[in-house]
Amino acid sequence: PLPILHLPPPPPSPEDFAVPETDDLLTETELKMEDSVDALVRSLASVRTGRASPGLIENLQINYYGASTPLNQLASIAVPDARLLTVQPWDKSSIPAVEKSILQADLGLNPASDGTLIRIPIPPLTDERRRELAKLVSRRVEEGRVSVRNARRESVEQARSMKKAKDISEDEERRATDQIQKLTDSFIKKISELGEAKEQELMEG
Repeated sequence: PLPILHLPPPPPSPEDFAVPETDDLLTETELKMEDSVDALVRSLASVRTGRASPGLIENLQINYYGASTPLNQLASIAVPDARLLTVQPWDKSSIPAVEKSILQADLGLNPASDGTLIRIPIPPLTDERRRELAKLVSRRVEEGRVSVRNARRESVEQARSMKKAKDISEDEERRATDQIQKLTDSFIKKISELGEAKEQELMEG
């Protein structure tokens, strides 16, 4: 029989040497950047377009028995049609507080209650209001980008400190920095896409 050849394994690439320290750093960086994107998603959901969306009001803080509580923890919110939101508080006594918060949120909405259900018609946006809201979206998107870049800067500085303390080598620092930049580019792209989608919604709504 032919002899069995035991071929040596291929030489490891630099990426095969996983460094727990930089792995942890990259995971932490990604989580921070995801938090920035999640915060932007919530923030953009509260910008009114001409269409009804629960995101517009679900995180409004309601003064409920002296505690500030998000509306979606006090009521069910529905969208019967594109121009109407309904809010059904589980405790009817909270209806005045809910109406007050909606009016004070400066969304240009006028809630009307029948004692059980709050109806909120969504009026169409004027061109002037659209322009104002487009500027607001741009500001919030830029805040999202700044937040991601701050996470990048902190992580790059951390990698530099790790190299200085001889916890990682110069090559490992360089690889970590490259990975951090790739994460940054990916999350900045995601943020830009969210902003573009919201602006499109504003123009259509």
